[in-house]
Amino acid sequence: MRSASPANESDSASKKSLHALEASNFFLADVQTGLGPFLAAYLAGAGWNPARVGFALTLGGLVTVLVQTPAGAIVDRVRSKRLVLVIGVLVLAAGAILLSITAAPASVYSAQVMIGGAGPFLAPTLAAITMGLVGRLRFDRQFGRNQSFNSAGNVACALAIAAVSRFFGNRAIFITAAALTVPTILSILCISGREINYEQARGGLAETDQGRKRKPESILHVLSGDRTLLVFLGCAFLFHFANAAMLPQLGEMLARGHKESAAPFMSACIIVTQVVIALTAVTVGRLARSHGRKPWLLLGFGVLPLRAILYTLTQNTAALIAIQILDGIANSIFGVVAVLVVADRTRGSGRFNLVQGALATAVGIGASLSTMFGGKLIQSYSYRVSFLTLGAIALLAVGLLWIGVPETLEKQTS
Repeated sequence: MRSASPANESDSASKKSLHALEASNFFLADVQTGLGPFLAAYLAGAGWNPARVGFALTLGGLVTVLVQTPAGAIVDRVRSKRLVLVIGVLVLAAGAILLSITAAPASVYSAQVMIGGAGPFLAPTLAAITMGLVGRLRFDRQFGRNQSFNSAGNVACALAIAAVSRFFGNRAIFITAAALTVPTILSILCISGREINYEQARGGLAETDQGRKRKPESILHVLSGDRTLLVFLGCAFLFHFANAAMLPQLGEMLARGHKESAAPFMSACIIVTQVVIALTAVTVGRLARSHGRKPWLLLGFGVLPLRAILYTLTQNTAALIAIQILDGIANSIFGVVAVLVVADRTRGSGRFNLVQGALATAVGIGASLSTMFGGKLIQSYSYRVSFLTLGAIALLAVGLLWIGVPETLEKQTS
């Protein structure tokens, strides 16, 4: 699977399409930011207890888990990648509007099902379009640029939401997210569909000796026949099991008795994290190509236990916001390098997006269990116990990565 040469790679992507791709990452991040970290603080401010907040977040995560791997397989097969993105964005808009109407359980749970069902198609499709536009050899750098624009979008949205929530209340957060779907769809439509190489977009299928396109490898073989990939998926699960609950828990903790300051605090945390990602993602992609994947993954995984400990040592708002620098480092590295590892292990298989879906499934399971697990720990013990337990899980992830995952970047022969 890894020894096959890539398909003949197109290098014909226009600047217009690449700029539109970057704009799509920017605006889609705006939409998803408005539907993500703010939900926990919004529900806590509406009187939901930690266990119910955890269940609401977990419900969306469970739907995502069920859809994620099939979504990747669908993205591999569907030729109109832009259509997949447009439909997904419209479903997100519908979920945002539903959340803006009421915080009643039925509405919140329905919105979470919609958002959880649409989300799995978005990141794999953007990565597929990127691979289809620039090919494998330029993918590392362009994917890093995508992540930088994604993070810049998160920063812009967090700033907008801080202002909107202050003047119009927390419900306006979701109206803002819905409105941002308009520039998102316009950006997607500006990507030239003719420039997206279908074979490259699904993983650079090799040609046979007779010049015919090789058939994709079987799904079972791709998902179960690669020990390194399976161990890496386990590491991704543990990373997000440790990571996902931390920021929502911090928002919940500070929202208690200070409802009006919850959204601005969350905005500040998100801004710090996303500025770090925006400033480092391109460099991470470049260095991961020149120096390998594993050293950067170990660094990204390694800062997570430290972050968990630091959360328990202070209640100072400025210090807690500064700690988000570590979150930015961890997520910059994982967000870029994990997809590069998938590209390494699926080279020539035709199942790039399927395995992206499997990675997202591992991430989704970890994140979903994290929020529920963290909520139970808070309810039974305290926020401090929850943070320290999540930090211990992060240490386990570092150990598994160190022992079980070798370097996946192959030496270039040309």
